[in-house]
Amino acid sequence: MENIKGGWRFFLDKGKSGIYRLAQVDDYNQLGRRDFPHRPPIRLELDARASQISSPGTWGFGLWNDPAPSMYFGIARARLPVLPNAAWFFFASPENHLSLRNNLRGNGAMAAIYRSPSLPALLLSPALLIAPFLALPFISRWLRTMAAKVIRHEIVSLGLKPKEWNHFTLQWKSDEILFKVNNQRVLRSHLVPRSPLGLVLWLDNQYAAWRPDGHLSFGTLPTPADCWVEIKDLHLS
Repeated sequence: MENIKGGWRFFLDKGKSGIYRLAQVDDYNQLGRRDFPHRPPIRLELDARASQISSPGTWGFGLWNDPAPSMYFGIARARLPVLPNAAWFFFASPENHLSLRNNLRGNGAMAAIYRSPSLPALLLSPALLIAPFLALPFISRWLRTMAAKVIRHEIVSLGLKPKEWNHFTLQWKSDEILFKVNNQRVLRSHLVPRSPLGLVLWLDNQYAAWRPDGHLSFGTLPTPADCWVEIKDLHLS
């Protein structure tokens, strides 16, 4: 990652699959989830563009609770897994499928909201016992349907050209969330994520897919030589 005028250029080194590559800026890395800094009302605005129409992996920006388990050293805190809460602009290559509902898109350029109940992290540990059964398509399809009832989400596709500069706005209130692209509303919803959340801006070569037929896959993708995202003029208030 390198600085540009008014922002950052996120880039990934060229390489084969099998190695996770990440460029990220956030404001929560050394905090426990209860101490994440953002609650409504909040407004996020920025300009962004990418070198690829569809960068291999994912990139985006917004607010989330970083639900995956994390272990850090020094003053940073370990975090157990939790269910996702997020509101963000998300760009995912075709290998991804990040929707649990058959009528919602799971890749491409998206504005997305995820809202999950605040279950204690320790209650999620037994879920690891059912992981081997995800290899059975009929069980995986049933579990995916059940997950969609627990993790409520809305996703809309964005009609934009990622290689051009676009202006993005996310306005999060206690009872409503609004997404705009180039000052045009693309999603307005009363489904709002649970707070607190952290700000994240990233580019990586990772993919994850849980498709309607129950097929589950994840991993990393090869990275081309010219793979970058530029983000500038970020305002958070």
